[in-house]
Amino acid sequence: MKIICIGMNYREHVRELHHEEPKNPVFFCKPDTALLRNNDSFYIPDFTQELHYETELVVKINRLVKAIDRKFASRCYDEIAVGIDFTARDVQRECIAKGLPWEIAKAFDKSAPLPNVFAPLSNFPDINHIHFRLDINGKTCQEGCTSDMIFDVDTLIAYISRFMTLKIGDLIFTGTPVGVGPVHPGDHLEAYLEDQKMLDFEVR
Repeated sequence: MKIICIGMNYREHVRELHHEEPKNPVFFCKPDTALLRNNDSFYIPDFTQELHYETELVVKINRLVKAIDRKFASRCYDEIAVGIDFTARDVQRECIAKGLPWEIAKAFDKSAPLPNVFAPLSNFPDINHIHFRLDINGKTCQEGCTSDMIFDVDTLIAYISRFMTLKIGDLIFTGTPVGVGPVHPGDHLEAYLEDQKMLDFEVR
């Protein structure tokens, strides 16, 4: 099982990070050890002083996919969820400044909280107009809508599958909207897909 994460897929988030808008999807991978399930507590690792949340729509692949045409990509998933791509922002910034890869800022253990149960895509009339949000300590801190993506889900699947085969159970984190920010010990995080609560856990 692979966790494939899309970077810079919302224009306002691209501006937030002072980057140029990408011409093609940008993606990186997390290992399966990055998963945090069961609403277990998340423990901030000791190698970062600036741990950020990035709330994202997540798509689960349901068949073997290789170099698929975009017009057929919608057949490759039927479940979605909301996940969080935790990022050691200070570590990432240092790696970027040195021209180094920055997996250590993204791919560390438990950096990808996900619910145990995904929502059937059939519950939603349009994959390209789904709202999601993150509340911290009862206050909404980040919210987005898939209509604001630079590259929609089907485009992402078609593009990724040109370079690597997607397998049943692979997960695609489709990018985060504007509003990323820090978490601190004691924070209570709740993530919603429309009005359905998908995550509810503590930061330690």
